[in-house]
Amino acid sequence: MLFKYLIAACTFVIVVATASTKAAPQGFLEGHLKIVSPRPVELDDASAATATVETHAEYSLYPLIILSKAEQKEIARVNPDREGGYRVSLPPGDYILDVAGRKPKGHLRARPQPFTVVSDQTVRVDMNVELDHSQQ
Repeated sequence: MLFKYLIAACTFVIVVATASTKAAPQGFLEGHLKIVSPRPVELDDASAATATVETHAEYSLYPLIILSKAEQKEIARVNPDREGGYRVSLPPGDYILDVAGRKPKGHLRARPQPFTVVSDQTVRVDMNVELDHSQQ
């Protein structure tokens, strides 16, 4: 009797292990977060730049979220590195990249970016965030 249970347990483990190895391999999302300010920005040499300027010190203030495209549920969060780069592994599927904590009438503007992850491939999606100083 014990032998039958042992065989059944081993068979179950083999079936579960085989099923898990047949799951589709993950894919990757990578990109770069760019934070821009449309108004003049003070530079280190006390001059003002009137062009759009990337603000490197603020990347940690804008974590990105990955939403499932169908249900709009949060799947993952990713914090850009010091240079604004990010990379995350995801199961194959359709997603949307957005900025976490963004309010419709907040102080930043960002357009959600739809993307598709394919097994063993990397998709590149860059995110631009524009600071809206008129709301501050």
